[in-house]
Amino acid sequence: MVRCTHVAVSSRVGYYETVRVMRYFLVVEVKAVDKILGVGIAGFGFIGKVHAYCHLNMPFFYDPPPLRTRLVGVATSRPETAEKARRLLGFTFATTDLATLVARDDIHIIHCCLPNHMHKPLLLEAIRHGKHIYCDKPLAFNAAEADEILAAMEAYNYRGVHQMTFQNRFLPATLRARQLVEEGLLGRVLSFRGVYLHAGYVDPARPMSWRLDRKQGGGGALYDLGSHILDLLWWLLGDFANVSALTETFTRERPRRAGAREMVPVEVDDIALMMLRLKRGGVGTVETSRVATGTNDELRFEIHGTQGALRFNLMEPNWLEVYDQRAPEEPLGGRRGFTRIETVQRYPPPAAFPGPKFSPGWLRAHVACLHHFLSCIAEGKDARPSLRDGAYVQRVMDRAYESAAAQGRWMAV
Repeated sequence: MVRCTHVAVSSRVGYYETVRVMRYFLVVEVKAVDKILGVGIAGFGFIGKVHAYCHLNMPFFYDPPPLRTRLVGVATSRPETAEKARRLLGFTFATTDLATLVARDDIHIIHCCLPNHMHKPLLLEAIRHGKHIYCDKPLAFNAAEADEILAAMEAYNYRGVHQMTFQNRFLPATLRARQLVEEGLLGRVLSFRGVYLHAGYVDPARPMSWRLDRKQGGGGALYDLGSHILDLLWWLLGDFANVSALTETFTRERPRRAGAREMVPVEVDDIALMMLRLKRGGVGTVETSRVATGTNDELRFEIHGTQGALRFNLMEPNWLEVYDQRAPEEPLGGRRGFTRIETVQRYPPPAAFPGPKFSPGWLRAHVACLHHFLSCIAEGKDARPSLRDGAYVQRVMDRAYESAAAQGRWMAV
């Protein structure tokens, strides 16, 4: 049972501060009776399974977990896939109706793992019902829909915790990079390079999917991969001022389905190239590609400043490379040069498993990302990266598409 707590707040305190105080006291009461929060997952393709995995394995990695959760409901587009998911992981119920999933009283957290065009209606329902929201990228189908979601959050006086699944913020190496940036290692940022490269669409015989359909995805490689690298660079370097972009589609038609002779047009980008200016000064490039032959899941960044530099490659997640311009260069080079910091799996407590010396995997960052979200629910805090952060990244990407349509003209972010 959840007990209600009455909170007296001075009339001089703003409404949203009142909401924050009320949410804090409600969370305290929920923890006091050791409530288990029910989880509803909308969409159970690849990323839906990842989100479920993180809930089921949270107690192994964090002892104790920030709060207890239970997989209650799953919704997919077809009854047979919903029922398969229910049997596989022990959900209480399965449905094809998103509204039914959101409306249930025993579901407190909604995971959005749907194709991009279905994000807005689900998130609006979740906001209306006051659910906690954990949303995979990108936030919405486009920036206009992202703005609608933000407006709804204000209109419904939203009191839940909301977070984007930008899991690349939650690797030990990128967490350490953020610390070093905040400590001033870089000095004034001069330039940066970011890439996120996949090779999954090199084969022209690969059939259509929702990710290649503009009506379902809204965009291509830029939405799919660019959301991650842009968020990471924004988190490290601050706001972007302007963007100039070029996009290209190399395979302009694909089989409608595997083995089919019927071909359908492809209207989303295989590759996007961007130049960006930072509001704080500094310029950089970002490349996102799903046709980078020879790559797997290669997210890389380099950042150069007046006092230092940082380098990272997701394919070598154990290391953050750091250059300190202030190190002595005499005699014979002194201590100058890039140093590989062995960040490995050195998460802060209460991370307890499997230990700090073991290599982190791709799923481990997802577990840490969800742990942050659940911790914010447990502590009554706002989570970052929030849906507002997701809306910002969406705005940058849409400005990039506008630039590409205008032959690379610079667009203000």
